Amino acid sequence: METARAKTPRKRQVTLFVILLLWWEAGSDTIRYSVPEETESGHFVANLAEDLGLAVGELAARGAQIHYKANKQLLQLDRKTGDLLLSEKLDREVLCGATEPCVLHFQLLLENPVQFVQAELQLTDINDHSPEFLEREVLLKIPESAQPGSVFPLKTAQDLDVGSNTVQNYTVSPNSHFHVVTHNRADGRKYPELVLDKVLDREEQPELGLTLTALDGGVPPRSGAAAVRVEVVDSNDNAPEFLQSQYEVQVPENSPPDSLVATVSAQDLDAGAYGRVTYALFQGSEITQPFGIDEVTGEIRLKGALDFEMTTSYNVEIVATDGGGFSGKCIVVVEVLDVNDNAPELTMATLTSPIPENSPETVVAVFSVSDPDSGDNGKMICSVQDDIPFLLTSTFKNFYTLATERPLDREDRAQYTITITVSDLGTPRLQSQHNVTVHVSDVNDNAPTFSQALYTLFVLENNSPALHIGSVSASDRDAGTNAQLTYSLLTQDQTTQQPQGQARPQQVDVGALVALDAASGQLFALRALDYETLRAFEFGVRASDGGSPALSGEARVRVVLRDANDHAPRVLYPPRNGSAAGACPELVPRGAEAGYVVSKVVAVDGDSGRNAWLSYELLQATEPGLFGVWAHSGEVRTARPVSERDAPQQRLLVQVRDHGEPPLSASVALHVLLVDGFSQPYLPRPDAPAGQAGQAGQAGVGGLGGEAGQAEALTVSLVVALAAVSSLFLASVLALVAARLCGRGGAGAGAVAVGSGCGVSVAEGRFFPAGAGCGGVGPLVDVGGAGTLSQSYQYEVCVSGGSGTGEFKFMKPFGANLQPQFSGEQLENSTLRNSLVFS
Repeated sequence: METARAKTPRKRQVTLFVILLLWWEAGSDTIRYSVPEETESGHFVANLAEDLGLAVGELAARGAQIHYKANKQLLQLDRKTGDLLLSEKLDREVLCGATEPCVLHFQLLLENPVQFVQAELQLTDINDHSPEFLEREVLLKIPESAQPGSVFPLKTAQDLDVGSNTVQNYTVSPNSHFHVVTHNRADGRKYPELVLDKVLDREEQPELGLTLTALDGGVPPRSGAAAVRVEVVDSNDNAPEFLQSQYEVQVPENSPPDSLVATVSAQDLDAGAYGRVTYALFQGSEITQPFGIDEVTGEIRLKGALDFEMTTSYNVEIVATDGGGFSGKCIVVVEVLDVNDNAPELTMATLTSPIPENSPETVVAVFSVSDPDSGDNGKMICSVQDDIPFLLTSTFKNFYTLATERPLDREDRAQYTITITVSDLGTPRLQSQHNVTVHVSDVNDNAPTFSQALYTLFVLENNSPALHIGSVSASDRDAGTNAQLTYSLLTQDQTTQQPQGQARPQQVDVGALVALDAASGQLFALRALDYETLRAFEFGVRASDGGSPALSGEARVRVVLRDANDHAPRVLYPPRNGSAAGACPELVPRGAEAGYVVSKVVAVDGDSGRNAWLSYELLQATEPGLFGVWAHSGEVRTARPVSERDAPQQRLLVQVRDHGEPPLSASVALHVLLVDGFSQPYLPRPDAPAGQAGQAGQAGVGGLGGEAGQAEALTVSLVVALAAVSSLFLASVLALVAARLCGRGGAGAGAVAVGSGCGVSVAEGRFFPAGAGCGGVGPLVDVGGAGTLSQSYQYEVCVSGGSGTGEFKFMKPFGANLQPQFSGEQLENSTLRNSLVFS
């Protein structure tokens, strides 16, 4: 990227009209001020605000500043009042040397918008220096043969002042032989010549002493003096004469010491000692130290280094003196040729760093460039690298502005190192580089973003309060305060509670469940959570930055509770509370085969998953190996066929266990009665209380008893109804049989009679066949074809007494060739056998 005042690549020609509003262009008028040199510091020069037509305080608002080359602080500006003051005493001779007029160029730089004002301060000379001779004594050798009117050159005095304050006149002390004539040189300086008024006589006065005085034109005038000693020598007819009165030579400034500058030559027509010429440098007003001359050959050589930037030319006066004291003078004008030996210099006027991001084109720096060389050696071009979004523009007399080409993004790049390269057009080209570091300040233009839109946290229930359950994390691409995040919970969130399959949203006070650390984003449970009450809940979190205005981002957090094995299995069936329903045993016919379903243990677990997987196990049994429990279904089945040797009362202890860690379990007792058939009445459990046994007997004989109020409603009602119907049916059958037997007149010796005439006795709730004992062969009961039972069947009924425990057996046929003649309806009603209880 290259920018020159003469030519600029078209692709980089972007004029910053909005930013750089130049009120004065390069050709506009310049504000000029004047002040005498050596004025005390703090001296009032002018009021810039009034001269520029600016309001009071506008200079301060626009950041006005004075810019002088090399950033020298010669002037100071009071921004509040607009007064321009001297920062220090200014010495014209130091700042400008012999240059007249002495003008100091400075610029007033304003910002917002950028504005350059060219101004000049002229230092007027005061007579603060006296004329001074470089040599305090001058020796002149004048032959006594010199004629009146002969002229002898004298050395000039130096005065650092200029104009009328420099040397204006020379005088010599009163005498009868000489007077001084003051002449003007081409550059305006004065030089003296001594003129002979009267012939000298060596024999009368071999030496004369004079005083040469130099006077300046100041008010009052200052003076300087030197002694002139005139030595009268014998006669010498001819003075040396140079071939040229003025020599002009050019010497490159980079010439090494002892380089030949020029050769001068003078002739003297005299012979002998009077014709021998010696050369010497005539100490004039110019500095001649860089040169030396061979007194014999007249070769002028360099004694020191030349610097075009310091002195562009020298006027070297050469004097040729013969042996008789006569002399001649010539001038050698040495023009110093510029060589490109100075690299360009960059002076930074203003630098703005950091600059805010997202700002439109912004001026970053204002600087000036300079090169003390001349011609193409002093022409400069500026450039910056191409891969940066900055534009370099020439604005005003070697002033450049560095501005952003487009809005910057700190998140993309927070710092730029800009290398400004200044090259001259000399041969070879010289260049200098200046690095400018520009920081991009942050603007809160990025909202915080969470690493996840939805966080899912798993928490084991029954946790301890203040448990750390997880964290949320957000990031902000901004920096500093704009990236300092504060986390908070979003209130009034809908959370989901799904206990026992319920999926209806429920309002949950999230603030009572969890706490969020505002600085770190860590989440803590405030209290113990119960999986069975609340399986999952969801809430929102917000991350806000510290910018102004603050920006924020949101995310969702779903907390899923994990079940802990905190509920033991609960048995629903059979009941465990000892109620009437729990006293009912399971009836199993003795003819049951292996795999017969006895009952089913039903249990539930309040937990879920593996904690709710239940397995069933048979812990204890009256007859080991007779029953078995299916591990997964809880069904109690016979493991082998039931035999006659098995005890009629069986007690099974079944354990229900879950699969949690550690596993929890529950057990329940299951009572089983082995019966010969389902026609027998309901018999109480052997371990039932006596009261319950008596009540059961009364229900078998009298039908409905007082048991209905003690049993559970549904079960008891069904049992009582079945018992009543069975009892009525059996009573009717027995009454019919007894009536038939009585009508035959005692056909059998052991006929059963109903009532007192039929031989049937009832004592303590037990039936006793006439003349028969328990275990013996009972009488035959013959039922005719009009009855329910056929005559071909004979049954033995034995009711044995005991302490509340009795067995009821079906009457078994005596003959093996007898076949039952029950109808289908009678077989279907076989369930009524379980409804009769005898005691």
